[in-house]
Amino acid sequence: MIRVVFLGPPGAGKGTQAQILERRYGVRQISTGDILRRHRQEGTPLGKEAQAFMDRGDLVPDALIIKMFEEELSDGSQGFILDGFPRTVPQAEALDALLARLALPLSAVILFDIGREELIKRLTGRWTNPRTGRVYHEIYDPPKRPGIDDDDGGPLVQRPDDRLETVVKRLDVYEAQTAPLVDYYRKTGLLVTIDATRPVETVTQQIVDALGSSIAP
Repeated sequence: MIRVVFLGPPGAGKGTQAQILERRYGVRQISTGDILRRHRQEGTPLGKEAQAFMDRGDLVPDALIIKMFEEELSDGSQGFILDGFPRTVPQAEALDALLARLALPLSAVILFDIGREELIKRLTGRWTNPRTGRVYHEIYDPPKRPGIDDDDGGPLVQRPDDRLETVVKRLDVYEAQTAPLVDYYRKTGLLVTIDATRPVETVTQQIVDALGSSIAP
């Protein structure tokens, strides 16, 4: 059964590949952001506790995030892809302890390898229709007319997250947090590095090859 962590910077294609594996093999993509939003929207005790930290402008503690993951993973009936967690070595250690307790060992940790210059090109080239949410890319998927949506003819905008200064800050944070995490998983023998600059189908095949026998026939 597929139980995998995706590591990689914003724009590396982790979300795209998670969706492909989800459709093909029935494996669940689980992200910290999705779990937090659901717990807050449903008003669960964990969600209320997390909201209290966020209202104070504090980070949600690792211990609380782990409790949320424990609820998600406790039945063990379905494979999973963890995207965006763990981000730090202490989080990885806490996740290891949780998975050992649940008898759900990881199949692999997939590192999406891609250069900073390519990431900046990918992320800063995105333009969005604020009315429908449709996303274009000025290089890889441009609209027919620059700055104009193909469907409704309205203007496209660049989200704050896709502006150069924000992208650079996000990549700096990722690099500072993740370098020790890569070393941590390399020592476990679980780390597999794939070339995330390749076409989508090729990246998918690299992941499938890395997972090997974890994929049910």
